[in-house]
Amino acid sequence: MSIKPQGSGLKKGALPLILLAIIITFIATWGTGVKEEQAAPIEVLNIERIVLTDDGFEVRILNSGPEALTVSQVVVDDAFWNATYSPGPTLERFGKATVYIPYPWVEGDPHEIKFITENGLIFAGEVAAAIKTPAADDNRFLQYSLIGFYVGVVPVGLGLLWYPFMRRFSSKGVQAIMAFTVGLLFFLTVDTIQEGLELGTEAPGVFQGTGLVWLGALLSFLFLLAIDQTNSKKSVDVSENGKRVAYKIAGGIGLHNLGEGLAIGAAFAAGEAALGTFLIIGFTLHNITEGIGIAAPLLKARPAFKTFLALAVLGGAPAIIGTWIGGFVFNQTLAALFFGVGAGAIVQVIYVISKMIFRESKLLGTAAVSWLNFASVALGIIVMYATALLVNF
Repeated sequence: MSIKPQGSGLKKGALPLILLAIIITFIATWGTGVKEEQAAPIEVLNIERIVLTDDGFEVRILNSGPEALTVSQVVVDDAFWNATYSPGPTLERFGKATVYIPYPWVEGDPHEIKFITENGLIFAGEVAAAIKTPAADDNRFLQYSLIGFYVGVVPVGLGLLWYPFMRRFSSKGVQAIMAFTVGLLFFLTVDTIQEGLELGTEAPGVFQGTGLVWLGALLSFLFLLAIDQTNSKKSVDVSENGKRVAYKIAGGIGLHNLGEGLAIGAAFAAGEAALGTFLIIGFTLHNITEGIGIAAPLLKARPAFKTFLALAVLGGAPAIIGTWIGGFVFNQTLAALFFGVGAGAIVQVIYVISKMIFRESKLLGTAAVSWLNFASVALGIIVMYATALLVNF
């Protein structure tokens, strides 16, 4: 049966949209008819990034308010200071500008920068401990690449080395390993959402950063679920199914590790080298267990070495990309969205693994939520929580 709309049907469907456009145009042109004066100007200026150079500060600002605004004065450490603007001091809505402030900052000292608009509103940004912002040169690019490699690829690869040992387990033992993986991924889901929400609150309010976390999670979950249901209609053997699930786990963990790279790169870009080193050590120890989770679906298969190599890269290499983004072009709004997408991907993987556990339990005639499986889930959460203490501050 055809459901293609006829010509007259299309016209009827377009009529409400045309009327809506007319009404919006009328309101935008003539107003609502209410002639009350606005009590105070509504201006929102976001300080996106403060870069420290040999010549002073380079501050990138964004007008996320409903109307244009003009920056009239700059105050640094309670003193008015000259500044130049590119392209200019007046910013239209969603307009951006870079403010160049020739200020003799002192290494290690805190500094505060305030912007006063034409209407007298004040917006402030802080430098906790002044240090020259690393330049995006080849040397720094390589350093960040090595950091991401140490944090992501190396620990995930080391975790995959437990594969031969895990193959010795019985069917119930394999189920326990899968349940352990669910525990690992559940903790990563909570951690990823929490990190995304924190970044979302720091993003400009107009972009609804916290909402982007939930939207990204929902859409990525549904997208991967649709792919999974499409592939399930094709006949694949147990080995191929295990590989597909392993790649899904690696992909979800990779998105999580992207966020870890963001944190490390941002710490180094802000001059917090000690914190960055602390995060490297903590995340490396924290991520070793992720390799176990990736290898779990492969226990009934005999994958080639290149499969393990691809899984290590898929699960760990995003940390390199995250370190680049965090160190050179960090953006809270996009970071919040990335975390949301990663959380949704991990939840979808939990759903797939849980289905595998229930299916195997049915074939074996055992309880899916046995005491062994429950203990494995709890152990996975405890292990991730304990290693996460190394990076929480």
